[in-house]
Amino acid sequence: MSNTALIAGITGQDGAYLARHLLESGYRVVGSSRDAQSSDTSRLRRLGADQDIELISLAPNDFRSVLKALSSIEPTEVYNLAGQTSVGLSFEQPVECMESIASGTLNFLEVLRYLDAPTRLFSAGSSECFGDTQQKPANETTAFHPRSPYAVAKSTAFWQVANYREAYGIFCCTGILANHESPLRPSRFVTQKIIEGVRSIKRGDSHELRLGNLDIWRDWGWAPEYVLAMHQMLQAPEPKDYLIASGVTTSLREFVRLAFVAAGLDVETYLISDATFLRPSDLRYSAMDPSLIAADLGWKAQVSPAEIVQRMYEERLI
Repeated sequence: MSNTALIAGITGQDGAYLARHLLESGYRVVGSSRDAQSSDTSRLRRLGADQDIELISLAPNDFRSVLKALSSIEPTEVYNLAGQTSVGLSFEQPVECMESIASGTLNFLEVLRYLDAPTRLFSAGSSECFGDTQQKPANETTAFHPRSPYAVAKSTAFWQVANYREAYGIFCCTGILANHESPLRPSRFVTQKIIEGVRSIKRGDSHELRLGNLDIWRDWGWAPEYVLAMHQMLQAPEPKDYLIASGVTTSLREFVRLAFVAAGLDVETYLISDATFLRPSDLRYSAMDPSLIAADLGWKAQVSPAEIVQRMYEERLI
């Protein structure tokens, strides 16, 4: 019999790409959102995966909802990609952020412990947990220094997973994901805001692009590659946490420049720095060292930052 995967948060960028990959790998794929009847399946549709999945309603922060889903589906693998995904939004909705990420993760772990099933769990972590790395690449042993409600929630979820793995022997692990992009990114993310803003200027619908702090540095990767790492982590002999990143750090200013280059426009003509977009706190420099996952699982990011921007501008999904 084929494996069955439950993807919580299947309608998001990562969920859609992961669903397509697992379908191509012969999985039965069940996806969940808080309300299956009204969920936005446009990303799945764009990838041609919407007709081949089973979609259910599941609220990760509701224990009974998680228990019902896992009991009925009996998945071999669970990918918890649900919960708030925006650092900026977490400052506006910190309670919802903590509940959707930390409480949701805890419910999945508790249900797996209660059912005592051989299900393997992947939990989506975040490199935001490290805080500002001071130009020194973070790895799996680097201490967390979260500087946003989102990062605090992700840090909490990380330690919950580690505790259940050690205390109860559950096959569960966290992929500490660095920033990863694609044309499926929502417009609230700064990378997609940049791409859409440059396209608008190119069409003549706008004459400027307003952004906040441009002097921040991030490790940006290509989302379709990152979901392969998620899948590989659950195929390993033993559960282990890994940092999923490209190892290349690029400034937001350079990301913007590359977007204007893709459009054949001069960045200095249209770019405006606007203090109203600044966050209460922001990470200036975030660098990652993904050498462990390369050594253990053979996974390495292949797509460069320039190619990522070009693909996003041209809306290439693969």
